[in-house]
Amino acid sequence: MSGPSLRKQDSHSSIHEAALHEAKELRELFRKCLEDGEKEKALQVAEVAIEHWESRTLKHAEAEEEGLYQDILKEKPELEKLVNQLTRDHDLMRRIVENIKMRLATQEPDYNMITLLDSLVIIDEIHNEDEMNKLLANSK
Repeated sequence: MSGPSLRKQDSHSSIHEAALHEAKELRELFRKCLEDGEKEKALQVAEVAIEHWESRTLKHAEAEEEGLYQDILKEKPELEKLVNQLTRDHDLMRRIVENIKMRLATQEPDYNMITLLDSLVIIDEIHNEDEMNKLLANSK
């Protein structure tokens, strides 16, 4: 069973928007650190960004998969394809976060990591739009 804030489109959207805004700020700070040649600070920002994605977006994703999506599928099984697509978005984000973590374990922060952070943002933006406009709008 999902919490009430996940079922309400406005509050759910606010959760997404806040997390995405923070992720974009961290990405920009990471880029600035690289531009300024501050590799150690860039490493710290990258670690915070990873923690952010894991504790905010991916924890939220887990709650959606275990609660909201299951509840919606019980009510509207015809939304299974959409739920599978949304779950795939979560899986892609998890894989990208793991990729960033592996890179940081073996190399210094670099501009390629910005591409990965941008990928997370793009996937999350599309995911959030689909969740609001296709899933929650159709599950009432």
